[in-house]
Amino acid sequence: MATISTFNWPVRVYYEDTDAGGVVYHSQYLNFMERARTEWLRHLGFHQTHLRDDLNILFVVHSMSLQFKKPARFDDCLVVSNQLTALGRGSFACHQTIFRDNTQDILIEADVKIACVNALTFKPTGIPAQIKQSMESQ
Repeated sequence: MATISTFNWPVRVYYEDTDAGGVVYHSQYLNFMERARTEWLRHLGFHQTHLRDDLNILFVVHSMSLQFKKPARFDDCLVVSNQLTALGRGSFACHQTIFRDNTQDILIEADVKIACVNALTFKPTGIPAQIKQSMESQ
């Protein structure tokens, strides 16, 4: 990989994302990060339906390490960043950060490993060359 670029995706916190105290419920951060990774792939030219229907692959979370630093609250504008940190034959890793847009306060940091699997069998498979090329040239 030449230079590492960061893809950012904006998210607003809705009431449904929060607990009774108006603080984002911890599992919602996973949804925010999933959306950012999906939009990153779309930005690279690969829609989820194309991956499944035409390339017969899915990207699934293999493992994840999270650090919760500060809470987000109802109606906050957040930015979820996605940075590719490793690219293998059948997997890749990303460092993801969620921060409050107006203050740049880091709320969550995560390291995520994504595996490429066959869409029918869910067995590991290689990442198609055109996807790897797009990821490497980002």
